[in-house]
Amino acid sequence: MEKLILLGTGNANVTKCYNTCFAIQNKEQFFLVDTGGGNGILCQMEKAKISIENIHHIFLSHGHTDHILGAIWLIRMTAAKMLKGSYKGELYIYCHNELADTIMTIAKLTIQSKFLQCIGERIFIYSVHNKEKRKILEYEVEFFDIQSTKAKQYGFATTLRNGKQFVFLGDEPYKEHEFEYVAGADWLLHEAFCLYKERDKFEPYKKNHTTVKEAGQLAEKLKVKNLLLYHTEDDNIQNRKRLYTEEAMEYYGGNIFVPDDLEEIFL
Repeated sequence: MEKLILLGTGNANVTKCYNTCFAIQNKEQFFLVDTGGGNGILCQMEKAKISIENIHHIFLSHGHTDHILGAIWLIRMTAAKMLKGSYKGELYIYCHNELADTIMTIAKLTIQSKFLQCIGERIFIYSVHNKEKRKILEYEVEFFDIQSTKAKQYGFATTLRNGKQFVFLGDEPYKEHEFEYVAGADWLLHEAFCLYKERDKFEPYKKNHTTVKEAGQLAEKLKVKNLLLYHTEDDNIQNRKRLYTEEAMEYYGGNIFVPDDLEEIFL
């Protein structure tokens, strides 16, 4: 059975949890989605018992620091293992074309040449386009442009081995052009920056984010079966799961998940 492992659940400003990123586990392999803002990704992977040797596919949704800087560490560590002979096969990184250039620029400025030489030989950075489909592990993954007004950003949809539809919208709210992916989905991963009652404190709308209430209303309207909320603030992280779940339940009748870092969910 496939499993979702939340390596991080917080927004860019958090200090009590890691930035939002996750892995889909299929047998012994992992599809990593976003990487957080630094080498904390290595710590989170170690805690989750995910080895670098079992990651051959990474998707980076957009170029904000809390989503891509961990990828530089993974490139460096993977290259080191390749040179030592302990990493078998290749590493594929998927992202939109502008982000591919950004990753290469950062890598060239920060990674030693002996590791950098693996890019293009065994580490491949692929630019994906709107509605492009790629085979990743056993999945046909369709990438799509979320049409962000902040920074170019992609999400994806795929069908799991059990036939369920899994949709990742990045870290921005649902938009109407995504209806074909979200309507009736079995799993929707949706950002929820804060509780509705705390919107004046956290000002999610100014950051092109939304609240738990609105995410719940959307999932109810589009008949989503399982709603997972993440990319949140962390001011009251001890009570976040309870408070977010209670608010979402007022507007949504499906299954609600408000995971903590390192939580595992069977899909």
